[in-house]
Parts: sequence; structure tokens; C-alpha cells
Amino acid sequence: MENHVLRDWMRSVEPFLDPLVDVARLFTDLTGVPVDLPTALFLRAQLAGLERPGRTSANGSCHLLKATDGWAAVNLARPDDLAVVPALLALLGSPDEPEGLRAAVRRATAAEAVESARLLGIAAAVPGSAQGARPAVHAERFGERSSRAMTEIRIVDFSALWAGPLSARLLGLAGARVLKVESATRPDGARFGTPAFYRWLHDGHDNLVVDFAPGALDEIVAEADVVIEASRPRALRRLGLRAEEFLAARPGRVWVGITGYGRESDRIAFGDDASVAGGLTGCDPNGDPVFLGDALADPVTGVFAAQAVARSLAAGGGELLCVSMAACAATLADSRPRVQPPC
Repeated sequence: MENHVLRDWMRSVEPFLDPLVDVARLFTDLTGVPVDLPTALFLRAQLAGLERPGRTSANGSCHLLKATDGWAAVNLARPDDLAVVPALLALLGSPDEPEGLRAAVRRATAAEAVESARLLGIAAAVPGSAQGARPAVHAERFGERSSRAMTEIRIVDFSALWAGPLSARLLGLAGARVLKVESATRPDGARFGTPAFYRWLHDGHDNLVVDFAPGALDEIVAEADVVIEASRPRALRRLGLRAEEFLAARPGRVWVGITGYGRESDRIAFGDDASVAGGLTGCDPNGDPVFLGDALADPVTGVFAAQAVARSLAAGGGELLCVSMAACAATLADSRPRVQPPC
């Protein structure tokens, strides 16, 4: 991506960036590590040669679809999502719709389209629906405080794709030792994307591939000071991992749970649909929504999570940090000027 193209991508999100700039500055104040926001936000687009998005996301999987009363974002991010589109058409009352999903959604309300998609495990969102719902980071104390230098911190990263690994990368640059742990049967999906981007995210980290069976992760977690994960709590509990027990077992620990909408919700999300839920969208000349950036809620959440961990460790830890992607996006969307320049 040439510099003028990078500037063009940055220009499209500048009205929203003040809260993220503040979070990045706080991370730097705590760790001494500067955060290069253009790289964090747009390196994947650069390396993959992606074009600026419109009503379809930059990576091509998420679609803003017109409904009877507004818009709905439907993210067909996985092969399984594509496979259940016929079932989604049936739920929307258009099983034989020759024009496909776009026409079927046009006959439904946005809420109906999103709820039907969610019933089938597809990530979907109504624009702005997560605004004001929760803070970007919710901290809850379950352990005692104990301060340690960042260079003494051991991080176990169970997360995948982008947000969690970016937070681990930033903390690793601050001196923490990072171990990335992957399932032997479900490797990180980012491995199947742009190889150079995956290498950048995990540069300098150790890697361990294990069978995610009950008890198999106990020794790995026992050595950790920080755990980063992006799973449903019940999935980790089945493996014997409980954030509350981890935090209570030794002072100064931190557990980071990155989710779409909060640890109490089973609703899934990816970067583009979480951005839409948070209201982090642009608009076309008609005032209709378009995507901003490339899965923007992912890198935004990664920066928020890294700063939250650095803050917690500086204060002695002992905290469970719930970082919501949709809420992080909403924090940026809520900061936009009351009077916006023409789209």
C-alpha cells in the first residue's frame, strides 16, 4: 500500500480516532512503547492489497443489506456460514428467493434479519445497536494485588485472528514473554490469511500446539501471569479453566476475555459486524451506511485490551478484564463530531 493510499484509509476514520489515540497514549505512558496506529489499523489491508470498502467489507465477507426499516450487517465469514444461507432464506420466509439474501433481507426488518442470522450462528448486527450498552472494558477484581515489572510477566495467549494477538504483540514489545497456544484440531484462522501479517502479529512469541482436552492446559496456565482469550466462558470451563480461580490462585494476575458483546453473551462477532453494531460506520452521499477500514473493531479492540492489561498490571493486577469488541467500536463512534463533514 503506497503512502498516499494509507493516508486515504486513515482520513476515512480520523473523525472517530480521538478515543483510540488517547488509549494508545496511555499505553505508551505505562510501558514506554509507542503504538503506530496506521500500522495497527491497516497493515493487514496493506499486505493483502485490499481496497477501501463500501457496502461490502474490505475482506468481502460482511454485507450491509437494506431492510424494510433500515440496514443489517450479515457476516458470512466462515464456510459454515455460507452453507446455512438456504436455511437463513427459509427463516426469512423466502426459501426460493432467486435473488438471494439481499432480496430476502429487503422484505424483513433489520431486527428480524439479524435475529434469524444469529439463530443459525451467523454474526450479524443492526447499525448502532451496541451504543451505550456497556463500557469498552469492564474490570472486576477476583485476586490480590502484587506489582511486577513487565519484563517479569508471562502471557499465555489462547486468542486467535486479530484483536487478542495484537494486544499480545503490544505487551510483548513492552517486555512481556508471550506464549501462543493453539488447538491441534482448530488452528488460528489467521494462519490461512496473509502469512506476512500473521508473522507480524506473532513476531518473537513462542508457540505451542496442544490437544484442548480437559486438564491438558492446567500446567500451561499455572505458569502464566496474564491469560488472553477470546472464547465463550463455558467452553474454557469444560477444559477446567476458570478465570476467577486463576486470579485467586496467585496475587497480581490478570485475565483478559475478548468477546463480541460481553462474557455473559454467547453472541459471536467478527471485526466488521462488531464495528457496525458499535455504529463505527461511514456514510455514502445518500447518507446510507458503508464500512470503514478493514474489520476495524478488531485492531481497535486489540489496542484497548493491551492498554487495559498494562493499566491493571501497573495497579497490581488481580482483575478479570472483559473487553467487548462492539463496545470498543461504540466508544469511537460516540466520539464523532455532532456536525459531520459531508460523506
